[in-house]
Amino acid sequence: MTVQPSTIAELRAKLRAIEGDGQCSRPVLPFALDAVDGRLADGGVRLDALHEVAGEGAGWGDDAAAVLFMAAIAARTGGPILWAVRSRDLFAPGLYQAGLDPKRVLYAEARDDAELLALMEEGLRHRGLGAVIGEAKRVAMASTRRLQLAAEGGGTIALLLKRAARGGGDPLGIPSAAVTRWRVASAPSVPVPWDGLGRACWRLACVRQRGGDPFELQVEAPDETGRLALPAGLVDRPAAADRAPLRAVG
Repeated sequence: MTVQPSTIAELRAKLRAIEGDGQCSRPVLPFALDAVDGRLADGGVRLDALHEVAGEGAGWGDDAAAVLFMAAIAARTGGPILWAVRSRDLFAPGLYQAGLDPKRVLYAEARDDAELLALMEEGLRHRGLGAVIGEAKRVAMASTRRLQLAAEGGGTIALLLKRAARGGGDPLGIPSAAVTRWRVASAPSVPVPWDGLGRACWRLACVRQRGGDPFELQVEAPDETGRLALPAGLVDRPAAADRAPLRAVG
């Protein structure tokens, strides 16, 4: 008896839903940008998962870009946002420009990374938040597993900013249970036909994703709705087509 290819495909889909990791039913937040969503295994970022973000360099420009990238993701979720910090250095007007209304943000100041991670885990298990955000320098694999499990259990997205530790080193070089890991760097702004600066641009790299390949492209920074865009000159051309493939980290 000959089995039709369509029947085999349907059976495989059912088996993935039953025996796999359940990705078919996972809640996902798309970027609404095909150049990004089309390269992500889930078609966006999972809302019940941990995602790590780091600036490409140690300078304030890349660090700010990484913070705004997380703010833009959180802005498109529903409900209050818990942001656990080690210092009071977040700039509310900047968050607002990335689409995140400061009135939605609940701040929790931690004494050290251990307390910050505990605050994040508690927030993720609360179930009433749109997103939980934190920033730390060094996080053990076991701690990222706890955050991932808490995110899955509560159905709330966890965004962790990994800042470079004193003495340098790659903040994403440590193994992690995060579903995606991102690196963000400032790039030249879009040219405008008048004196001044155009919309800010970033070099955005997904250096690791579960079930997919790493990729890199240039994007315009988020607008007031938290949405990214492709620079006009890249809309009809694959971004970073001449770059070598990225090596997965972690």
